[in-house]
Parts: sequence; structure tokens; C-alpha cells
Amino acid sequence: MNGEARDRICRIESFAVLPRWLFVRIETDQGAVGWGEATLEGHGEAVQGAIDAARDRLIGHDPDRIEDAWQMLHRLGFYRGGPVLLSAISGIDQALWDIKARKLGVPVYQLLGGAVRDRIPVYAWIGGDRPHDVAAAAAARKAQGFTAVKMNATEEIGWLDSPAGIEGLVERVGLVRDAGIDVGVDFHGRVHKPMARRMLQAIEPLGPLFAEEVLLSEHPGAIAQLAQHTSIPLAMGERLYSRWDFRPFFESNAIDIAQPDLAHAGGISECRRIAAMAETYDVAFAPHCPIGPLGLAACLHVAAATLNFVIQEMSLGIHYNGPSQDLASLMKNPAMFDVSNGTVALPQGAGLGVEIDEDAVREMARTPHRWRNPAWRGPDGELREW
Repeated sequence: MNGEARDRICRIESFAVLPRWLFVRIETDQGAVGWGEATLEGHGEAVQGAIDAARDRLIGHDPDRIEDAWQMLHRLGFYRGGPVLLSAISGIDQALWDIKARKLGVPVYQLLGGAVRDRIPVYAWIGGDRPHDVAAAAAARKAQGFTAVKMNATEEIGWLDSPAGIEGLVERVGLVRDAGIDVGVDFHGRVHKPMARRMLQAIEPLGPLFAEEVLLSEHPGAIAQLAQHTSIPLAMGERLYSRWDFRPFFESNAIDIAQPDLAHAGGISECRRIAAMAETYDVAFAPHCPIGPLGLAACLHVAAATLNFVIQEMSLGIHYNGPSQDLASLMKNPAMFDVSNGTVALPQGAGLGVEIDEDAVREMARTPHRWRNPAWRGPDGELREW
């Protein structure tokens, strides 16, 4: 280093911004800045507390030592894993990759071994939590340049429910397919075992791209059983937070598509490891990302450099965003997410490639959001999964 002082982390900030996102900003004493996303929908305050605790470990740390920082935050707190701690690590990890790649003047994916594809397939949401006019929504997405969409399978549903719910699902999936667009079906963990097999059997003739979170991830044995009774590729992972969480699903051949969220599952560093682990079981990789631009950008960089990647979720126009806030509202270069023929370009800028409107972020974060998911109940007053 010719006697020069090593750069050190001097500042870590977090910003809760609409609609339900949590951004992380890291600055070094030589003026380098990186951004990441630690969004954990409905639990932002807890993640901010974990980020605050991480400052005690990271202030004064060398920002180039990304893996050391990851392992230190994961291992030295004694209690490991889970959505809150791993989401905090995720945002920090992304910001450190952003800093390092910006210093070197290259996109993050170049530091991951370079690109293995020229463009990145993507899909968008239709239907919302209470899907209704999905045919028109599918046609609108097709006009935007998408060739695939995802929709919720059902509204709230009982452990054992009316066949009408299954009939409605079949009708909606058929309408989307008739619109000339591929569709993944998200069960969102709302369906329980007594209904799940019947619902998969009902939509199987329609050839959905995948069925996501058919059961909650706390039931790996039941998911492995379902996998033996359907030809639909089974996908899950948004509620799995590390390679150790994914391991039983890989070992039991329970899933065909791994869907870790880069804002939940340890950021770029851990999701690269999850993707590599998935490849050894011939499992595809399709990161979960119904959140903000930094999380999406991180996904695109990992997708660019990952052979078993198949398709990327993006939150453009998603129902959670609302009319006044969308994917690119807090960035200065929205064109990086332009969709053409069902794909987006590889990120071209240095770092993550997202140019954050820092003034707008700071102003919005003065009144932090307190987003909570709906609390659903059945006709008899019983709680139901959202």
C-alpha cells in the first residue's frame, strides 16, 4: 500500500422508505459509498435494530473484506440465522459489494466471474392478493414486453375448503394462458396439505411454469410427498434464509426451483452459495424479489453470473407499490430495468448500477413506513394464512 492508510467503514445508515422497503447506506472514511437493501416486509423495525447492532462490529472494518464481514456478523453473535439477522446481513453485504465494484469501476457481476448470459429473463405480477381480472392484467403485461407473469393461486382458504376455490383457480390460470403468456402460480403458503394436492392436480393440465410455496417451508416432508404426485415444477425459498435452510429441500428432492430473496437470505454472498448448492442437485435458481430497486439489482448481478438461473421476479407495477410509488421511484436511472421480449439487459454501471436519489430517500425516511400485511380471518372468525 506504499504507506497509505487502509480504507475503513465509518458510517452505516438505514432508511425505511415507501412502500415497504429498507435501504442500507455504507460510507468509508475515504468517501466511498455503497447501497444495499434489507427489506423484510412487515418487520423493518426489527431489521433496523439488527443493523444498529452490526455497527459495533463493522465501524473501522476494511470494506474490501466482504466475506470476513459476512462471516463475522453471522457467526460471532452466537445466535444465527433467521429472517431478521440475515436480512440485516443482506443489506450490508449488498452495500459492500456495491462499494468494491464501484472502486474498481466494474459491475458487481464481473467480480462474480463474469456473465454467463447476454440478457436476463424476467416476469411481473398480476392479480394481487385477491386475483380477479387477470386476463386484462396479463394482456397489459404482454404489451409492456413481458412473456411471463406470476399470480396468486387463491385468496384466503381453509384447511379443507369448497371445490369452488379450485374451480376458480383453474379458470384464472386458463384465462392467463389464453392471453398468450406463461404463468407461474404462487400459493403463498396459504394452502394446507388437505387441499394442496387437489389444487396441483387441477392446474397441471394447463402447464404452469411453476407452483410456488404450495405449502409452508416448515413442512419439508409434506412438500417432498407432493413433489412425487405432480409434474409441475415446485418452487420455494422466500422464507428460507441460508444454505442450511435449503439443504433438507435439496436432499429430499422436494423442490425444482430455489427462490431465495437476496434481501432476506444473506445478500449476494450467501445467495451465490445457495445457487451453487442448488446446481449440485440439478435445481434451478430464480430469486424472489417483490421489493425495491437495490434488491432487484443485486438479483440481476447474481443472475448474470449463475448458470442455473432461470427467471427473475421484478416488482414493476406490483400491487404492493400503490399508485404513487413504484420500482424506480427513488432512483435516477430507471432505464436499467426496461423490459424487452421478456428480458432486461445486464446491469452496465459500476457497482450494483443503481443511482439512488439520496435526497429523496432521506426526505422520505423522515416519516418511516410501518407496513404490515393484512390479517385475514375465515367466516367463523378463525385466522387464515396471508
